[in-house]
Amino acid sequence: MLPDLNRVIEQVSKEKGIDRQIIVEALEQAMLSAAKRTFGPDKNIEAKFNPEVGEVELFEIKKVVAVIEDAENEVLLGEARRNLDPDAEVGDELLAKLPAEKFGRIAAQAAKQNIIQRVRDAERDSIYKEFRTRKGELATGTVQRFEKKNLIVNLGRADAILPEKEQIPRERYRQGDRIRAFIFDVELSTKGPQIVLSRTHPGLLIELFRQEVPEIYEGIVEVKGAAREPGGRAKFAVMSHDRDVDPVGACVGMRGTRVQAVVQELRNEKIDIVEWTNDPAEYVCRALAPAKVSKIIMDEDEHAMEVIVPDDQLSLAIGKKGQNVRLASRLTGWRLDVRSESDAEDEARRARASLTAIPGISDVTAELLYQDGFKSAHELAASDENTVAEIDGIGAERAPVILVAAREHVVRLDAAAAEAAAAAAAAAAVESAAAPAAEEVE
Repeated sequence: MLPDLNRVIEQVSKEKGIDRQIIVEALEQAMLSAAKRTFGPDKNIEAKFNPEVGEVELFEIKKVVAVIEDAENEVLLGEARRNLDPDAEVGDELLAKLPAEKFGRIAAQAAKQNIIQRVRDAERDSIYKEFRTRKGELATGTVQRFEKKNLIVNLGRADAILPEKEQIPRERYRQGDRIRAFIFDVELSTKGPQIVLSRTHPGLLIELFRQEVPEIYEGIVEVKGAAREPGGRAKFAVMSHDRDVDPVGACVGMRGTRVQAVVQELRNEKIDIVEWTNDPAEYVCRALAPAKVSKIIMDEDEHAMEVIVPDDQLSLAIGKKGQNVRLASRLTGWRLDVRSESDAEDEARRARASLTAIPGISDVTAELLYQDGFKSAHELAASDENTVAEIDGIGAERAPVILVAAREHVVRLDAAAAEAAAAAAAAAAVESAAAPAAEEVE
C-alpha cells in the first residue's frame, strides 16, 4: 500500500466528487476482504484507517478464555497477559496488530482491484444523484461521438445520449461542437447512470426563456404552457404577477433581443408568445393568433370548442398543414374545430331547415334548439326528455311533445328515404338489364 493514503483520498474525493468517508470505507472493506484471503475466512479481523500514519491497519481480534475451543480466535488468559494486555480478564476481546509483511502480494492486488471497483461504483452513484436532481434543467456539453444516429454528449462528469427522435429535424452537429439540451430523463443501469437529453421537448423552450428573461427567473412572470413542433413553430404562454410588468413584452425584450436569442438557439423556430388568461375562450382566441376569431361555441362536457373565423382568416387560423390550430390545441388543452363563417352559416341554415320541418316546431323553438347544439331533426329525435326540458324557453311540459313530433317526423323521413333508395335500385337494375338486349339488337 502507499505510505500515505491521506493525499490519495483527498485527490480522488476532489476529482471524482465522492465523499471522503465513502473512499475510506471502501479502503477498509477492500483490505479486510484481502486479509481474509491471506489469513482465512474464519479469522476474526478488523480493518481501520489510521489518518495519522496514512494507512489501513489490520487487527486480529482475540477473545480471552480459560479453555480454548477456537484456536483461531481465542487466547488463554496467561498468554494474553504476557503478550497482549497485563490487565486482561476472561471474556475480554483484545486487538493485536497484524504485521504488514504478512499481507500477501496477491491479497494486496485483490485489495487494489476492490478499491478501484468500489470507487467506480461510488462515482456512478454520485453522478446519478447529481443528475437526478438536475432532471428538467438545461445542460451544456460537447458532442463526443456518434452512435448510429444518436449523439453522445460529454457533460463534464458524465456522458449523455441525445437520441435521434429527440433531435430537431435537419439539425446537424460535428464532433467537438458545443450543444445545449434539456435533461429529459436519468436512469441508473448496470452500466452506470444513463442521462437522456432532448432538443425537442417543450421544457427546452421554457428553460431557454428562463435564462434569457430575468422576470421569469425571478418569478415575476410565470410560464403557463408551451407547445412545439421542433424546428417549425412554437407557442409559449405567460402571465405576470406584477401589473406593471407586461409578460409578453418581457419575453420579447428590447427590439426583440430576448426572443431572438431563443429563436437562434432553436435554429430559427418561429415562436408565438401568448398572454395567458383563465377565460378558456379568450385563451383559445389568443392562442390562435395571428388569426382573428369571430365566434366560439364551447362544449365543456367534451372539452371541445368550435371556432368560427372570417373566411379570409381560415387558412391563417389552421396554419400550414394544420400547424397553427394543432399547437393552439396543445397549448390550451382544448380540442379545436376551426371553421369559416360561410361554412358555419351554411350549416346553420341546414340545421334550422331540418328542425323547422318538424310539425309543430316554430322558428323560435327551432332557434332555441339550434343554439343548444341540436343540428338536425335526427339529433333531436335521438335525445331524451330531460335534456330537451333543460333548454331555456322549452321546459318540462313541451319537451315530450317536441320529442314525439321529432321521432314521428324522422320515421317518415327514413321511410321516404328507403323508398327512394329502393326505387333508384330498381331503376338501375332495369337499366343494366336493358343494356345487353340493346347490344344484341345491334
